Amino acid sequence: MPLDQSFTGRTYPPTEPYQVGREKIREFATAIGADDALYHDVEAAQKAGYRDVVAPPTFPIILSFAAMEQIVTDPELGMDYTRVVHGDQRFSYRRPIVAGDELVVVSSIDDITHRGGHDFLTTRAELATPAGEPVVTVVCKLVVRGHGE
Repeated sequence: MPLDQSFTGRTYPPTEPYQVGREKIREFATAIGADDALYHDVEAAQKAGYRDVVAPPTFPIILSFAAMEQIVTDPELGMDYTRVVHGDQRFSYRRPIVAGDELVVVSSIDDITHRGGHDFLTTRAELATPAGEPVVTVVCKLVVRGHGE
């Protein structure tokens, strides 16, 4: 059954605040092979003008993926997650994420289309401080494969 296209434009409640930790940044950087000193060394980050280590550009996937659970588990949307493949991911920064940041995520469905027997779901995750300062926007496209594919 195709995804319910009436969900386009739906926004989900904000997540609880996420405290960005220094060790989480270091672990993520190590896991993706990012060895830039800004991701690991507080002194190097401070010399570059940051208060603490800086998160690699793809770090927001940790928060946006967790927040996207609200969408993919919404029973009314009708998604069979076992049929999902990742199509695209984009990050638009207003400023870097730094250890010590506290961030909330608001997820929305930007678009749902049906082509060639498959559904294409475009989501947007707005990461901001609890006070509302925008930090990064994450846009993700998921493909829900049709049955028989």
